Amino acid sequence: MELNLKNPLIFFDLETTGTDTIHDRIVEISYLKVYPNGKEEVKTKRINPEIPIPPSASAIHGIYDDDVKDCPTFKQIAKSLAVQMEGTDLAGFNSSRFDIPLLAEEFLRAGVDIDFSKRKMIDVQIIFHKKEQRTLEAAYRFYCDKELTDAHSAEADTFATYEVLKAQLDKYSDLENDIEKLASEFSFFNDNVDLAGRIIRNEHGVEVFNFGKHKGKSVAEVLKQEPSFYAWMMDADFPLNTKQVLTKIKLREMQK
Repeated sequence: MELNLKNPLIFFDLETTGTDTIHDRIVEISYLKVYPNGKEEVKTKRINPEIPIPPSASAIHGIYDDDVKDCPTFKQIAKSLAVQMEGTDLAGFNSSRFDIPLLAEEFLRAGVDIDFSKRKMIDVQIIFHKKEQRTLEAAYRFYCDKELTDAHSAEADTFATYEVLKAQLDKYSDLENDIEKLASEFSFFNDNVDLAGRIIRNEHGVEVFNFGKHKGKSVAEVLKQEPSFYAWMMDADFPLNTKQVLTKIKLREMQK
């Protein structure tokens, strides 16, 4: 089944120095841009992460320090990448919990502010987990009847993710070919306000903390009753995007 698109949809995958969305960096990004008319464009870029790539990470994706020493840094490509992503929605495998939060951190560190909250985001892994509970290799085998022979190559994973989503739409009659519904109903386990899910909306649409001693409590009420909690979060090791969202809520409440 071909995708029913209103906006271009970018499938992307990252290879990184590790799995920490705050401290780790991108070493390769591959994206497949699918247009509403069916046109497809693919690009893959190696990136100098400006930190050593741990051997454990290189063992997975096969990218070593020498492979990227002469490559551009993320800051050098950030503006052109942002232009490519302008007006698009996003899709990936485990993207809502890892790739998108890490990509947002890289953009913020580079001084390029992209409002991901305005994008529809499809996470094929979450659709898969809600339906079958498997990995990307198993998803590719299950839905497409193919073996993912080049797993952990960003480009191979990107194309596999694209094929899996189309096959999921063919398989499940209740999975509507509508990007907005796929993003809102199937691609997040929580209604995230920030990309890392530290702040979510509860069943009443109220922004609440999703961690620690204030878990489940209204963000606005906590900031009002315990102003020092804002300062603590801003000084603590939270993602830049989380701090950005928290600041927006604080400023909004101050203006009331």
